[in-house]
Amino acid sequence: MTTPAELVAASGLPRLEGEVLIAHALGAQRSWLTGHRHDPLASEQVGACESLLARRRAGEPVAYLVGGREFFGLDLRVTPAVLIPRPETELLVELALAELARVPHQRTPRVLDLATGSGAVAIAIAVHAPRAQVFASDLSPQALAIAVDNAARHRARVDLRQGDWFAPFAGERFALVVANPPYVAAADPHLAQGDLVHEPRLALVAGADGLEAIRAIVAQAGAYLEESGLLLLEHGHEQGEACRALLHSAGLAEVSTWCDAAGHERVSGGRWGNVGGPAARR
Repeated sequence: MTTPAELVAASGLPRLEGEVLIAHALGAQRSWLTGHRHDPLASEQVGACESLLARRRAGEPVAYLVGGREFFGLDLRVTPAVLIPRPETELLVELALAELARVPHQRTPRVLDLATGSGAVAIAIAVHAPRAQVFASDLSPQALAIAVDNAARHRARVDLRQGDWFAPFAGERFALVVANPPYVAAADPHLAQGDLVHEPRLALVAGADGLEAIRAIVAQAGAYLEESGLLLLEHGHEQGEACRALLHSAGLAEVSTWCDAAGHERVSGGRWGNVGGPAARR
């Protein structure tokens, strides 16, 4: 009889990945395996485990195989219709929450998340800053359906709308606009490696230099930001200088870039209009 420990050892995968997939195939928590690593499995259980392990060896992302990923303490459903939430994007949420904490308590700040995908950023903001009115958009109806489901799971009040960038919000203004847009160059060799092979190109690729989406957002932001409203954009670790130049050219003030936990430039932003609030950190 085959045991979970034997399946992990023979899988050819890192132990963590193997255990996560086997636990999922068995309908159990990974912690369950600690006390049951050497329990014999039924043949149908072995078959289910081996099927998932083979798919991972073939390159399918673990998050898609188990149907979920943790982000900012929230368990989110993910499918191949959406980008897999990544730890570095949590910086975008942290900066957004810090900005909202400075808003006077008598105000209800309006927040917009562009290209929301699974809804990770918008939902995290809504859960941790319940005073805010949170809105989000995505061009993909399939992605938006995942975001709607995730918002319902966490009872997060997010107004989700289908459309390109700001298009669903004509005439509206926001105190804070955040986005984790596509920022990979079309010819980037990483697109043929790892999890990126399986993720939606619509959520990854932004023209020849990877800045096409960021240019579009920055160019339109002034029409949707309140006075002193803040725009925050995630970008590639080599795109900080270009993003700052775009923000300056569009007339935003207090333009800054923040680094992620690995020390890479990851989020850039600036304020619109009559700036009188506290200066952003550089």
